[in-house]
Amino acid sequence: MKELIESLTRKAGDTLMRHFRKDWDLLKERSTAKEAITKYDKKVDRLIVGEIRRHYPHHSLLTEESGLLEGDPDWLWIVDSLDGTGNFANFNPFFSVCIALMHQSKLLLGAIYAPAIDEFYLAEKGRGAYLNGVKIQVSDVSDLSQSYIFYCEGGDKDRERTGKLLHKVYPRVTDTRKLGSAGLETAWVAAGKGEAYFTTRIEPWDVAPGVLLVREAGGKVSDFQGNPWQPQTSDLLFSNNRLHEKLLGVLSVG
Repeated sequence: MKELIESLTRKAGDTLMRHFRKDWDLLKERSTAKEAITKYDKKVDRLIVGEIRRHYPHHSLLTEESGLLEGDPDWLWIVDSLDGTGNFANFNPFFSVCIALMHQSKLLLGAIYAPAIDEFYLAEKGRGAYLNGVKIQVSDVSDLSQSYIFYCEGGDKDRERTGKLLHKVYPRVTDTRKLGSAGLETAWVAAGKGEAYFTTRIEPWDVAPGVLLVREAGGKVSDFQGNPWQPQTSDLLFSNNRLHEKLLGVLSVG
């Protein structure tokens, strides 16, 4: 399964790269990042679903493009074939392929591949998190005022709400960043490139592999009330653990 998730994630990313910055018609689809769905999302989704079905025909799958494909409830593959579609359509290299595997509601494997910047992240439960084969860990920053925070509105249609949360966080930190790919934002927390990432009403396929990556890198993931991640959870905080409670205190106010 580990070999499959790695090879399949890379294959999907390489497929995207064959079309990246070559289809000028995509620029017409950049009205809003949240509404941008390209033919490449669907093409890569079919590739991933087909390969998983070929190896494990009875497993369940949950993908952004195909929805829930029911099978054995003990095994669930969670897939985002192109996370950061708006970036991809806008010729921006911050996009990724995200695949996770759960067994009996526990995350076992997670992979995030950002082919345009050559970053491949892999996590295995109990065996750590890796970037291009090198073990990674979260940052050791414990002072909120010295932290860099990633954020996005996830699937939240209420931008005013996200703005209010950002208004609470931004004055307390060194700076904030928005990459446009939840997969990369979670992976960068795991790799210590930032201290935390918060998002609202996020879908499971956007963050499932990142949950395992951050945990295996020594970080923490919870909802805004401090409860552990579940596939149906929407508002989430990923952190280096040292800043988790401080940020929950900020996010949960009001």
